[in-house]
Amino acid sequence: MTALSPGRGEPDLSYYLDHTGHVLRSRMAAALAEIGLTARMHCVLVHALEEERTQAQLAEIGDLDKTTMVVTVDALERAGLAERRPSSADRRARIIAVTEKGAEVARRSQEIVDGVHREALGSLPDADRDALLRALRTLAAGHLATPVESPRPVRRARQTER
Repeated sequence: MTALSPGRGEPDLSYYLDHTGHVLRSRMAAALAEIGLTARMHCVLVHALEEERTQAQLAEIGDLDKTTMVVTVDALERAGLAERRPSSADRRARIIAVTEKGAEVARRSQEIVDGVHREALGSLPDADRDALLRALRTLAAGHLATPVESPRPVRRARQTER
């Protein structure tokens, strides 16, 4: 550090959150790749199984843009895990329906996701794990719940399944 560089007054929260988030996503990607899925494919399958949802609704849940969503659903269809169908509530709308094979893969992928999370949290002592989860929930529901408008858009990392 030179005499001209500013000293840090606070811990670098951005670094800690970005770094650990990146490493967690890389571990998740590697684990899901073993069964031929991406995190996006997992997200779409799991949320499409919960209830009848349109492609647009699933894109919103997964924080996916339209192009990424189309590519993801195309991949799920090619793999025989999901298909586009007319909605039972609105014939003009198309839903993403999970196939029987897709439901089994979603069950397995959820086990994988849970395992990656369990492994990460298991590396902490119980008290630290509980405190971390409490603090992250508080930030996510409070002070860091909503992004602010910026003249220069901030690239947003893909969000975890909700």
